[in-house]
Amino acid sequence: MPRPRSLTPDRLASAALAVIDRGGLAGLSMRAVAQELGVSTMGLYRYVQDREELERLVVALVLSTVDTEPPDPGPPWREQVEIMVRRLRDAVGAHPEVVPLTIAHRHHSLEVMRWSETVLAILTEAGVEGWRRVVALRGLLSYVIGAIQLEHLGALSGPGTTAITGLPPAEFPHLTRTARDAREVGADEEFLGGLALLLGGLGV
Repeated sequence: MPRPRSLTPDRLASAALAVIDRGGLAGLSMRAVAQELGVSTMGLYRYVQDREELERLVVALVLSTVDTEPPDPGPPWREQVEIMVRRLRDAVGAHPEVVPLTIAHRHHSLEVMRWSETVLAILTEAGVEGWRRVVALRGLLSYVIGAIQLEHLGALSGPGTTAITGLPPAEFPHLTRTARDAREVGADEEFLGGLALLLGGLGV
């Protein structure tokens, strides 16, 4: 039997994303998405084979908002890379619970491939080639993914920092002092500061 046209891939992905945004990744199930759409769980299997296919649809939907076009070539290469990294951060950061799915399914996303191609072109033009270019791209992806998770699940302004400041200063002098300083660091300052350190390590 042909699939009804009412449940498009975008509608399926939007329903799954709504479930994740509301209840976290642990709440994603075929049953939950079916309820979101107002269909039976068995009926949902007419559209997707399993949860993994749903996950891929969600990743595709979230990453479809990433602008993968090359930025203006006028600024220095580091500024161009920063523009690309900000674009990815903005798209994925809007749905932080989806971060683990982007790790698992990024190779199925044309948007990630196009983003990576643009970043690699910028790095190549800057003279970053060979193994350094490999490590640079991998490092950038790792940094964005990790930074988003920390920003939303373990922010510097969160209880973790407060707990560290309560440690015995005599035993943890540097850690407690750093935690106190961390209270003054905003999310953008933290993210861009870490990115600058990463790019600076390329030595170009």
